Parts: sequence; structure tokens; C-alpha cells
Amino acid sequence: MNRFRGAFTPIATPFLQNGNLDEAGLRRNIARWMTTPLTGLVVLGSNGEAPQLDDDEADRVVEISREAMPKSRPLIVGTGRESTRATIAATQRAAALGADAALVRTPSFFKSQMTAPVFVRHYTAVADASPIPVLLYNVAIFTGVNLQPEAVGTLGAHPNIVGMKDSGSDIGLIAEFIAQTPDDFVVLAGSAATLVHALAAGCDGGILALASLIPDEIVRMQSLVTDGKLTEARALQRRLMPLARSLGGVHGIPGLKAALELMGFAAGPPRPPLLPVTPQTVELLRTQLGALGLLETPSEVRG
Repeated sequence: MNRFRGAFTPIATPFLQNGNLDEAGLRRNIARWMTTPLTGLVVLGSNGEAPQLDDDEADRVVEISREAMPKSRPLIVGTGRESTRATIAATQRAAALGADAALVRTPSFFKSQMTAPVFVRHYTAVADASPIPVLLYNVAIFTGVNLQPEAVGTLGAHPNIVGMKDSGSDIGLIAEFIAQTPDDFVVLAGSAATLVHALAAGCDGGILALASLIPDEIVRMQSLVTDGKLTEARALQRRLMPLARSLGGVHGIPGLKAALELMGFAAGPPRPPLLPVTPQTVELLRTQLGALGLLETPSEVRG
């Protein structure tokens, strides 16, 4: 069985107020997530502000994360760079530091040149050189480019490309990815707002920022869909929708970090040029988290 099926969360990279990596906070956060039913963690994804980190910082995040996690929990590391050469180097460093798989975003700077043959060549070279399995990462909301089903179908035949994450909400496209790839190729959803639909279409789980805050509910949603309890799954999806939207395209990483802080995680400020959310947004997130019973009541704090 492919060990990358299930519920993962792409963790935020916590920073101190001076902008440096909060190593102690990262260890505390991971210890807390290790008490949940999450399958594993993703570090250096888009929610980890990966493009904002220097290579030495990124390597340190991988090192700390691996030390803080039991080997039984898969650690997936984002290693995508703009060049094939740099992506291979980052993937090999992650493997040496104990990563179980590499999550490789599409290069995107030269958008008009990012054709299916270019992607096939890029990912094939990375997978050939990688000591660990590779997962494709399609995140058009940030990159502005899209992996196409025919390219994914070709890449899915590579023995070292074991799956992909798609962060979009196009369920038809996700269904095409599933149809074009072998049965043991894992397709993971990246949008909490359409998770039930993606799971019903055949996704094998998800890599979701929302799972940093409510891992039990995300795992339960997958179980409900697997058990055919779609009415219950849809009801849970509706209940989680306001928070899912806030952490998705509305407030993004700064919103995720504010929500984590409200729940007692180490998060710190986003790294510039990103700005922290406004006090009004913090209060909105407090209301949404409170509605889901995720914040301590005053009596619980006193007790």
C-alpha cells in the first residue's frame, strides 16, 4: 500500500518577531500534531512560505521536522525550484536529511514555455536523480500554470513518481488525473473547500492547511466518504466551509498563521513582503474557530 495515502497538513514555518526561524516553536508544533490522527506532515510547501526561505533555513526546517517525527509518520518535503538543476539539488538534500518523499511544484516563471513536453522532461529528470519518491505538485493559484492530464499520465508511469497534489477545485480535472494514472498512483486534494467532492471523485486523501487546525475532522471526513456516508460528509463540509474559505484564497498564509496563534501554536508573523492580517480579520478567525469549539473557554483557561 502506498504510504502517502491519507490526511497530511502542509505546516506553517514559524518565525520569531525578528524574522528568524523559530526552531523551538517548530518542535512544539510538530509534537502537538504527532498526537493527532494525521498520516504525516508536509514541510516547505506553499503554506510553509517555502519561496521565502533561504536554502540553509529550508534544510534546517527539514532536519528539525525529521528529528521531531517518528519514522512511521511520512515526512514530505517541498523541493520545487525554477530550474531542473536546482530542484534536483534541493531534492537530494531533503533526502539526505530524512525526507520520505519530495513534493515538486511546477516551474512557472517562463509561463508561456511551460508545455506538457517541458514538464515531462523536468519531472523525469528530477525523478531519475531523486533517492526518494516524487509527488507532482499542481498549484495554479500561485504558479499560473497547470499540469495537463496527458503529462500526468505519462509521468505516472515513471517508477519513482508515485503521486501528486492538486490544489485546485476543478473536480473534472482531478478526475482526469485519476483516470490517466495507475491505480497505485496517489492523487491528493489540496482544497479544503471542495474536499468531499474530490474524495468522492477518487482522491486518496489530502494535503490541507485546514488539517493543521482540525485534523480529526479532516480524517473523519475522509472516513465518511470511504464508508459511503456522503450526507454526513457534506454536512461536515458545510460546517467547516467558513474557516476553509478564510484560510484558502481569502486570507491565505497570514490568515493561517493568525489562526494557529489563536489556537496556541507557534506561528509568528509571515515573512515580508507578506503582511499580517488586520485585527478585524483576527476577530473573524476567532469567531470562526470558536464556532467550531476550537478555542478554550474562560473557565477552561482558569481550570
